[in-house]
Parts: sequence; structure tokens; C-alpha cells
Amino acid sequence: MQALPRHHSIFLMILRRLRAPLILLIVLMSVSVLGLTLAPGQDEHGNVQYLSFFHAFYFISYTATTIGFGEIPYSFSDEQRLWVVVSIYLSVVGWAYTLGSVFSLLSDRSLQQAIATQRFVRAVRRLREPFYLVCGYGETGRLICSALERMGLRSVVIEIDEARVGEIELHSFSADVPALCADASSPETLKYAGLTHPHCAGVIALTNQDATNLAIAIAARLLAPKLPALCRAEHRETAANMASFGTRHIINPFERFGETLALALHAPAASQMLRWLAGLPGSTVERRRDPPRGHWIVCGHGRFGRSMVDAMDAEDLPVTIIDRNPLPDGTHRWIHGDGTGADALREAGVLQATGIVAGTSSDVDNLSIAVTARELNPGLFVILRQNQSANQALFDAFESDITVLPSEIIAHECLAILGTPLLAPFLREVRLRDETWCAAQLERLAGRLGWTVPEVWSERVNLARSPALHRRLMQGEHLTLDTLLRSPTDRSSALDCEVLYLDRDDDDHLLMPAGSTVLRAGDELLLAGTRHARNDLALNLANEHTLEYLVTGKELPGGWIWERLSRDSRRPMKPLLP
Repeated sequence: MQALPRHHSIFLMILRRLRAPLILLIVLMSVSVLGLTLAPGQDEHGNVQYLSFFHAFYFISYTATTIGFGEIPYSFSDEQRLWVVVSIYLSVVGWAYTLGSVFSLLSDRSLQQAIATQRFVRAVRRLREPFYLVCGYGETGRLICSALERMGLRSVVIEIDEARVGEIELHSFSADVPALCADASSPETLKYAGLTHPHCAGVIALTNQDATNLAIAIAARLLAPKLPALCRAEHRETAANMASFGTRHIINPFERFGETLALALHAPAASQMLRWLAGLPGSTVERRRDPPRGHWIVCGHGRFGRSMVDAMDAEDLPVTIIDRNPLPDGTHRWIHGDGTGADALREAGVLQATGIVAGTSSDVDNLSIAVTARELNPGLFVILRQNQSANQALFDAFESDITVLPSEIIAHECLAILGTPLLAPFLREVRLRDETWCAAQLERLAGRLGWTVPEVWSERVNLARSPALHRRLMQGEHLTLDTLLRSPTDRSSALDCEVLYLDRDDDDHLLMPAGSTVLRAGDELLLAGTRHARNDLALNLANEHTLEYLVTGKELPGGWIWERLSRDSRRPMKPLLP
């Protein structure tokens, strides 16, 4: 689809397209009126009369529009009636041509696109709340828009596929999602979609074309350099190009899962902790068996397959690759085939292997590989790539150890960045810790919060987010984490949440800070816990009465008058002058 024009007017477009029929209709009407004024008529006394231009125009107007009214101001003569007959047929031809042109124009895709564009632009301009510009409404885009709505954020969508744009109206979004069928790589399209809008909170490029995502990243960097841009990149060259333009968040789903697999092979407890914290809130994470060390088979050496091989090479694991176009590299063993047949799997050593990766671009082939491999070796650890979420029922029927859906990987990464920016540095810190530390922390957190994926959120100690706490800290009081993480109704009970990470402006970062840690103004906390604990903590941070109860155990009287009297009673008395 071509880029949108810089300036366009639907009214002028309609006038240009209807220029010929309108001119023809005007000429026919003018000729009919002129002829009727020249045709002689008679009044009731037999005197010759000629119609004025006004009467002729009035008669032709209601006659040509098939309304019908009668002969005015006198009954017509034969000459006048003959000319009226000619005028009727002329008007029928003119109106038929004009109406045909109008119907043809209404069905024209260019006009429909122009009308949809103007409606879209007006909807975006009327937005008065933060929104994210989502480019690409595939499986990942749908997940992102749904999650943004749950977070209370609006979204604006650009999608080149008209069928996908139509699907947006079928989804049950509580707020309207402005959507435009256009090429997101055009800077003008991005500006129409609100890239430079004062309420635009960020850009998310999720199209399946790396070139388009790169163009979006460049446009965002040049037109709105302060906005965060989250861009999908499936090729390393594209990711490097985006990084050179200063794109803050580049997401490659295959590399992300490759890093996760390498971590699972190297530090299973750390991998389990990341999976538990980065899952969808409310879902239950079952403790799965850890990927075993030993001989692995990778079926399909595309982008996903190469990421899996790189992850296993990093752990010094022997790998056999099955591919239709083998490319012997002198390091790995290659087998010609697709892995769906038992012969290729036996040749690759499936009977002695510990794990297999079904990583082709076909869901049917991947399921066939997994089923055949499990029949030959029931104890095999199976990593199954799922390309289309529509095939979820088939993948649920086969119990793989790990099912990889690229759209979910990207969605989880985007949501973690948008909802809890501190989660990314926390996960990086966890990857650097040893297995013993990760296992101990996982058991402690899961013991307190269970294996249901917790709420993960951030809190900043400032006047806007934590007014009560901020005022006390600015007055010189020393408050610890243990003091805050208490129930607002029973200070002897701890909240069901944990502080995972503490970030300070002086680059002092604390991982899993102790409860005795003293808070400072400007601190930002990453927490995990239940929704109830999240609401209670927000009350502790914002409400002066609640915080006073947590610190001293005393409940302040409610209301402005009682609070003023209580404050006066606590004020020290001035000594009397002698």
C-alpha cells in the first residue's frame, strides 16, 4: 500500500470525480429552462404568454426530479408540452449518468481509504490520555493490545492487512481502538497515527517484516527521540542496525528463547525463577523437569534452529542437525531430511539422544517430528516450536516439555518492559548469580507466594506516588522495608509480597534487599506479590494515618478537625515567662 498523501480533501476528491456528470446535468437543465422560456403559450383569454426564467426553472426542477406538480401558471400549449417531453428525456439521461457516477464513486477504494483515514486522524487527535502506537496487528499485536487494555492504557493500531483491521472491531475492547489500514514504514502514516502526539507514550513495532520494523525504529528516533521504541527483529543484521540508531529495546524471539534454554541448561533454578516471574499474572507455573545435558537433535536449521544450536554450543553439548539443505560446517553432524520420518531420526541417534528440538516453520511438521521421536524414545526431552496460535488445541494434545510460541515471547518481553521497567535489570542480575543462590531464593519466594505467577510491579518513593512516605523521609525519619511491608489493619502481619530489586539514583542497586534496608527519597522498588498486597502497600505509601499506625502503632483520628486537634495536642507547650 502506498504512503498516505500529505494533504487530502474528501470534498475536493468528490468534486473532481463528479465534475463531468455535474457539468452535463447543469447544461441539460440550462437548455431545458431556456427552451421552455422560448416556447409560446396562452393564458385563459387566449393571449400569447411566455414563461419567465423563474417559472421555467421552477417547473423544470420539479419535473426533472420526478416530483410532478402541474402546469403553471397556465395550462401549456402544444409547443410547450412538446419541449417538456424533450426535457424529461434529457433529465432522465443526465440523472442516470450522474447517479451511476455517484454509486461508482462510493464503491471506489480510494475514497473509502480517504474517508477511513480522516476518521482515523480525528479519532487520534481527540485522544487525551496516554496511548501506545502498535504497528502490526498479528498474533503478537492482539496480545499486546489486550494486555494494554488490562493495564488501563489505550492503543492505536497500524496494520497493512485489511482483514486484520476488520478483526479489531470484533474483539471486545472496552475502549475504541483507532486502527488504520496502511504501511507503517511511511513516516507520514506514523505521524497521522500519533507518533508526534503529546500523549503518545511509546511505539511498538511488531510487523513480520524486519525492513518495516527498521523503518519504524528510524522514524521514531528522528521524529520523536524521547519516546521509547520496542521493535521486533528476527535477523541479527536488522537488530544491529536498530541499535546503531539508538533503539532502546530490540526483541528477537528466537535469540531470547535461545538465551533462556542456555540458562536452563546451565542454571535450571535461575531459569525456573525467570519463568515464574515473567509469566502471565494469575496463571499457575508447574515445575517442569530441567533440560538434560547430553546429546541433542535439532530439526530445522532456520533462525530458530540456529539459535538453539548456538545455545547448546555455549554449553558444550553435542548436537546433530537434521535439515533438508544440510550445510556441513565441520563442527556438527548433519543429516539430510526433515525429521518427520523415523529413518532420519534413527540415523541422527534419537535412541541415544536426551533431547530434541522440533523447530521448523511448519506446525504440522513439528508435531509429526515430536510424535515420531517420542514413540522411538519415550524419555526424550522435547522442545516444540509453535508458529500459529490457531493450532493451540493440537499442541495442547501433545504433552511437550517446552512449547515455544514466538508471539508470546515477544508479548511477554514487551509487557515486562512497559509495565515494570525494573524487571529487565533484575532478570539480568539473576542470570549472573550462581545456581545455589537462585535455588534458595526460588524456594523462599515460592514457599511464601506459591507457584501462581505473582503480580510484579514497581513503586517509586516520590511525592506523586508515595506522598505520606516521602514527607516523612524528607523530615529526616528513618523507615525500613519491614515497616512498610505490613498489613494496614494489623501491623504484626506481613504483606504477601517481596521486594526483588531496589534502584537508586546514585547507581546503588540492591538485589533482594534485606528488610532492614533504610529507604531514601527517590528509591524505586520492584515487588512481587498478590494483588491484595499491592493495594495494601499503595495505601501504606500514600495515607498518612496508615503510615502513622505502621510506625508507631497509634491510630490517628479521622477527619480534618480531629486531625488538627490531634496535631495541636501533640505540639509541645511553650514555657511561661517569669
